[in-house]
Amino acid sequence: MHAAKSISAVYNIYYMKENRIRKAFENKDWNEIKVTDSWQILKIMAEFVDGFEKLAKIGPCVSIFGSARTKADHKYYQLTEKIAALLTKQGYGVISGGGPGIMEAANKGAFEAGGKSVGLGIELPFETFENKYIDRDKLLEFKYFFVRKVMFMKYAQGFIAMPGGFGTLDEFFEAVTLIQTGKIARFPIVLVGTEYWGDLIEWTKDKMLTAGNIKAEDLNLFRLVDTAEDAVDHIVKFYEKYIIKPNF
Repeated sequence: MHAAKSISAVYNIYYMKENRIRKAFENKDWNEIKVTDSWQILKIMAEFVDGFEKLAKIGPCVSIFGSARTKADHKYYQLTEKIAALLTKQGYGVISGGGPGIMEAANKGAFEAGGKSVGLGIELPFETFENKYIDRDKLLEFKYFFVRKVMFMKYAQGFIAMPGGFGTLDEFFEAVTLIQTGKIARFPIVLVGTEYWGDLIEWTKDKMLTAGNIKAEDLNLFRLVDTAEDAVDHIVKFYEKYIIKPNF
């Protein structure tokens, strides 16, 4: 029975992908395009409004990213829990993607330490469920990745990337790009795990910097660390020069 359900789920995902590709090449009249796009705009607006209303008063938070596939007995899961708990003790809430793996660890660490635990979920054909460590009034579900990413950036005072996949890379480079181009104010970005991120950092130096595609100072927009203490310490020290402190 379980195998049949798995096969059915895979088929449904395949069918949705095929159907989406076929529809992209179909001829549509102007009225159909107008109606479809108008409804999509309203859905996007609704997600922004809901997110802004719920997150506007959460106070200083740090967004933590990483793989949804990391198991609870993995060292990076446990390290994430510790980071989240230490952030809570410093007065910061924690924002995650709301799902399993590293996201769950981030919410768990904050929740069990008595801090604010925010989850920004995303509708996917797989890996779609919220973890149980999110504050019920701070759980949001999004259909659109780009709306969700706005929430991650807009309402965070810091960004911590644990080992992860394409999504984590996307979020990391999004944050660096927005700061590099001056689209958002600078905030601390931390990569945790030299053994995981080290080769990527060396690649940016050997390829991107050497080719002149980034400046040497761009490499200072983030910090690579290995311990929970160093990750949290970088964020805390970054804001020591500011009068405004976490207020909860």
